[in-house]
Amino acid sequence: MNKEEIKQFAKGVIATEAAAVERLGDFVDDRFAEIALSIIENKRGRVIITGIGKSALIGMKIVATLNSTGTPAVFMHAADAIHGDLGVIQDYDTVICISKSGNTPEIKVLIPLIRSLGKGNKVISMVGSTDSFLATASDYVINTFVTKEACPNNLAPTSSTTAQLVMGDALAMTLLKMRGFSAADFAKVHPGGALGKRLYVRVEDLLASHEEAPKVGVNERIDKVIIEISSKMVGATAVLDDDGNLAGVITDGDLRRMLQRKVNLESVKASDIMTRSPKCIAHDELAVKAFAVMEEKKITQLLVTDDSGKYCGIIHIHDILREGVV
Repeated sequence: MNKEEIKQFAKGVIATEAAAVERLGDFVDDRFAEIALSIIENKRGRVIITGIGKSALIGMKIVATLNSTGTPAVFMHAADAIHGDLGVIQDYDTVICISKSGNTPEIKVLIPLIRSLGKGNKVISMVGSTDSFLATASDYVINTFVTKEACPNNLAPTSSTTAQLVMGDALAMTLLKMRGFSAADFAKVHPGGALGKRLYVRVEDLLASHEEAPKVGVNERIDKVIIEISSKMVGATAVLDDDGNLAGVITDGDLRRMLQRKVNLESVKASDIMTRSPKCIAHDELAVKAFAVMEEKKITQLLVTDDSGKYCGIIHIHDILREGVV
């Protein structure tokens, strides 16, 4: 194959799988809605997902998605089930069996065993053949039929496993919506990595103590201002009036611009060079929002205020990057 043939073939694979996914919408019917309602209304059991071969791998991903979006789920490999893993199934569990053909030997052995375990169990098949053994033995059927695999031999699971994955996502996201699973709920089960930190790290989590917050009075001499900015190492200091209210901000950029004007330093006070109405953010806002404001305003720090609007510190863009929020 030359380069052009390679590109065309790869595009054909994508087109075949995309067409298979597009047809899935026709299979989201009243039975699909009944399955979602059955899982939501089942307060006593979990979701158990099983499969064999490539379907098993898809099942593992669906389990991970369900667990991370508010629906407790467990994976049970169909081959291992008859060697002890059937013990994972409890009363009232909903078992979702994933299979393209629905007629594999492992599935034919497994379904009667699931039926004999406990009470109140329901079997849902996610299957590409609605007249298969699995489909006819199930309480509910999710149809994932595809006309052909993307494999040129129509053998390697490609379109079929993509259809299973997408239908699993459709079910998981439907359950998420029905549960009212929020971004805050998501953060509780995703505390690690940048994804979790974007959802729970707040500005106040990245601040030093109030005593260490850089600040000077409006009448402070410029040499004191320079010392305050240099010693606190955030590139700026807040300027407070006589009542302790926020009056402005002085950045190291303000200092450089002042020096370029060749003013008499002995006569300069903080109020002479400060920027009034500085950009601020509340202490309980998410750090990722602070980052967004800095990017929008093309600045590197924000003054932070408490619940009463009083100044309580400065957050620098480096604080956010160092924490791994973005």
